[in-house]
Amino acid sequence: MDSKELVKIAAQACDNKRADDIVVLDMEGVSLVADYFLICDGSNERQVQAIAKEVKDQAEKAGVEVKRVEGEKSARWILVDLDDVVCHIFHKDERQHYNLEKLWGDAGTLSYEGITNS
Repeated sequence: MDSKELVKIAAQACDNKRADDIVVLDMEGVSLVADYFLICDGSNERQVQAIAKEVKDQAEKAGVEVKRVEGEKSARWILVDLDDVVCHIFHKDERQHYNLEKLWGDAGTLSYEGITNS
């Protein structure tokens, strides 16, 4: 499975759990860490955990190995590493603080609609 299809699966998983402001950063040529960063947020810890679980479950269902999951216990910023796609699932307050979109401003940005309609 290519990384574009994988980020689409992850974005749809986030949407399934009503994640807010789903954005995909195209990291190719910007970072060696991953092809895509998916960033979204939830309004409370329980929702953030549910979003991360859905991403993990849908990736595994598609036959993708989840490399690791970090931050599940505190649920303020959960990172789901799918190798070529890294999902950053924030609590709404934490997302504004870390502002990854600005930090990685050189990366191209795709909206949820942009990634799922391609």
